[in-house]
Amino acid sequence: MAEVVLRGQLTQAGLSQAVLVDSAGTGGWHVGDRMNSRARTALARNGYDGDQHRARQFAPSWLADRDLVLAMDAANLRDLRAHAPAADAPRIRLFGEIAALGGADVPDPYYGTPEDFTQVLAMLESGMSRLIPQLRQQANQQPQPH
Repeated sequence: MAEVVLRGQLTQAGLSQAVLVDSAGTGGWHVGDRMNSRARTALARNGYDGDQHRARQFAPSWLADRDLVLAMDAANLRDLRAHAPAADAPRIRLFGEIAALGGADVPDPYYGTPEDFTQVLAMLESGMSRLIPQLRQQANQQPQPH
């Protein structure tokens, strides 16, 4: 859900070409699967399209190409940092911290109700709206191609 929300908000902000966004889990349980239907339904109710999303597993080799890696909860943050060279660890951050959610974990609603998906979506939208200005600033500081 987070990737879809971030892509949507980046598009609205005119930053879709300036920020590379992708999504992956720390475990490989659902690799290749479509997004949970309840997540797609919650997204669709808010104008997002999650139909193209497919689950992937994060590979530590990706760190070299990422300016920022956001973990949705403390367990994922710990897992990501455990596989990262010490020099890359500062670029791995907790979404709830960087998106001004008071350091809160974003809960996984997978075993929850449709209302749980709606609550997580609201949390993501709120956090992403606070993240967009930071990404805009970061994109503006990147060297421009000649």
